[in-house]
Parts: sequence; structure tokens; C-alpha cells
Amino acid sequence: MTLLDGITSSQVETGRYTANVLEREGGSPDQPPVVLVHGNVSSSLFWQPTMLDLPVRSLAIDLRGFGDSQTRPVDATRGLRDFSDDVASVLDELEIPAAHFVGWSMGGGVVMQLLLDRPELVESLTLISPVSPYGFGGTRRDGSLLTADGAGTGAGGANPEFVERLRSGDRSEDAATSPRNVYRASYVAPGYVTEHEELWITAMLSTATGDDNYPGTAVPSTSWPGFAAGDRGVLNTMSPVHFNVSGIVDGARKPPILWIRGEQDAIVGDESFFDLNTLGKHGIVPGWPGEEIAPPQPMITQTRDVLDAYAAAGGTYREVALDGVGHSAHLERPEEFRAALLAHIGG
Repeated sequence: MTLLDGITSSQVETGRYTANVLEREGGSPDQPPVVLVHGNVSSSLFWQPTMLDLPVRSLAIDLRGFGDSQTRPVDATRGLRDFSDDVASVLDELEIPAAHFVGWSMGGGVVMQLLLDRPELVESLTLISPVSPYGFGGTRRDGSLLTADGAGTGAGGANPEFVERLRSGDRSEDAATSPRNVYRASYVAPGYVTEHEELWITAMLSTATGDDNYPGTAVPSTSWPGFAAGDRGVLNTMSPVHFNVSGIVDGARKPPILWIRGEQDAIVGDESFFDLNTLGKHGIVPGWPGEEIAPPQPMITQTRDVLDAYAAAGGTYREVALDGVGHSAHLERPEEFRAALLAHIGG
């Protein structure tokens, strides 16, 4: 069984795609619900313990090509807009005028994009270990591109063995590239254990693979490390040549933002080992041209800079950094996450 007691699942037909939506009832009918948006190589299944822990109505939406939602092509030239437009279409179909949005990792970028494009839908934002507002990889602190083509970003950085293990449904723990071992090494901090691990692996294995989905296409580059982001597929949506949501600073509507992250996050950090420039700096990928040309992306600093500017322009935000926590604060520290979220939304 993939659904925990108390969670229901339905298929919502929209004009964009058929979405799988998990739901838990709660709270008063006139209270805006909490809408949860998962990250990359995952699905709504990861949200179930959080949903069961909330005293308000909550919905978790599978993005296209993940979970039990319809697999449709992802146009990376729109950044994360294919996903954010899909989320908006679900709320429109369900006649939900506004909600408190929670986005995890890539989902953090999705909900920031939603704030840019459909601000009337957003009562508040909660960002859990979000992708930088300037995308993933290939930028200086101010968000400017290191190379015009975003060399080293996008689908070309995906490990082909990991992609193949996703495609084949591998549930083993016999290699570092198995989804189970990637989850243990990257999604959570060392030492974290859970009774739900099989469910999380099921969520990861629901990822549609290929050029139009995960990881997407890559193109050659004359700059190190020799590839740049293509125009199709999931990883290219977060390349800085396609994605930049720093414009939330200039929006007329500025709902409150909660930013919660783990100090031991292996994926999002100021020197992330998922950033090709970090791997080059530490000799893992050969030929690195040096700090002046290809510095690691300061992801945490960039997010803080943008949120500081958001606050200076009239918005508010709160940063919560949890020691001993990795990429998944809602899983690793559920009590602290619940308290922070409910204080944020007034629940």
C-alpha cells in the first residue's frame, strides 16, 4: 500500500494534464488549505506524514512525470513554469482561490515561480531546502551567468547509471548509484532512519525518465566541463539559462515566506557536491579551470540575498536552519517543521 491511513487519492483532469492529488481533510471550510509540492526524483508520497500531522486541509500534487500523474513533456525553456502552471491548473479545477504553498527542493522553485505568475493564489510560501532563486549551478553570487550557455548545468550532469537504475525500478542497495543509496546519502543526513523507507523508494522510482522528462537533453559546450543545458527535461528547467525567480522581490504582492533548511544538506549548499564546479574544485571531475572561471555556486547565500531584498522591498521572511538535518527537514525533524509551519500560516 502506498497510501497511509487518513490519506485519499484522486485524479484531477485539468486542461494541462491529469494530476494525481493526495488529500487529507481538516480545519474549517473557509480556511485556505496547505498545498505541498514535491521535489525532483520524488512524488507526493513523501508528504503523507506531514499531511497527517497538520490540523488543516492539505493537498499534495504530483507534478507531470512523477508519482501517479500523467507523464507529459517538460519544456525546459520555460524554466519551472510547466510545473507551476500545472499546479495552478489543479487549484483552478478544484476551485481553490488561494492556499498556503509548501515547496521542497525543486518544488521550492515551482512555488516561487507560482508567486511570480499567479500571486493571487499564494497566501504564504514555505521553502524547504529550495533551489536557489537563480537556478542550480553556473552563477556568481549576484545570479550572473558564469558562461552564456550555462556550461556544467542541466541534464548533462546526471549520472547515467542512476538514471538507468531509476528506469529499471531498482530497489537494491548494492551500489552507490542505486536510488536507495542516493536517498540515504543525499536526501537525509547520515544516521536518519524511518519505517517509511520503502515508500520513499517507491516515490523515487515513479520518476519518468528520458529526454522529455528526467534528466532531459544536453548540448556540447566549448567551456569546461564540455556540456550545457538542453531545452527539454527536468534538470534543464533549473539551469540558470532558463530559470530565475529573483523577480519575486519586485512583485506587488509579497506574502510571508518561511525558509527552512538543514545544515547538513548534501544537495543545496554554498559548496554543493551536486554542483559540477564543486566537484571540479575538489578534483572529482578533472580539468577544473579554477575559482575565477568556475566557482561553486553559493546557493544558500544567494537565497538569503534575494530574501533579504524581498524583506527590504516590503515582504517578510524567516530562516530556520536545523543542525543535524539534511535535505528533508519535514521528514527528519517533523515536530520542529510542524511547529514552524503552523506558526507561519497561523494554524
